[in-house]
Amino acid sequence: MKVVLKEDVQKFGKIGDVVEVSAGYARNCLIPQGKALEATQSNLKKLDDYKLVLAKKKELEKQTALELAKKIELVSCTIVMQAHEEQLYGAVTNADIAKALQQEGINVDKKDILLEEPIKALGVYQVEVKLHPEVKQQVKVWVVQK
Repeated sequence: MKVVLKEDVQKFGKIGDVVEVSAGYARNCLIPQGKALEATQSNLKKLDDYKLVLAKKKELEKQTALELAKKIELVSCTIVMQAHEEQLYGAVTNADIAKALQQEGINVDKKDILLEEPIKALGVYQVEVKLHPEVKQQVKVWVVQK
């Protein structure tokens, strides 16, 4: 059975692809879950309209991410930790950085803060924040002693 994908489906294709799948998989899984439509002329037309709306939505999300990147560029956050000389009693994680950014008025999910490993020493660090698949920004993080 030929279907048109409304979402990206792993192993089958991306939005808008016309793919051949078994009739049972199409009727029992893809169509009820809203991931695909039967490949008819009217459904192909609906999908073209849907793609236009989706493209506008993605562009708006990118513009919002670019504006947030400009805000982040101007901000540096300070995290106060207990330490002995240069060594911290603990570590600064991406959740701590997200909380510090939130105190500056910038809401970022902790999963979007790309920290390779927790920070375990005092100092100034440049940490990358992924705001959109195409937009990343560095934020300056100061780790100071309490």
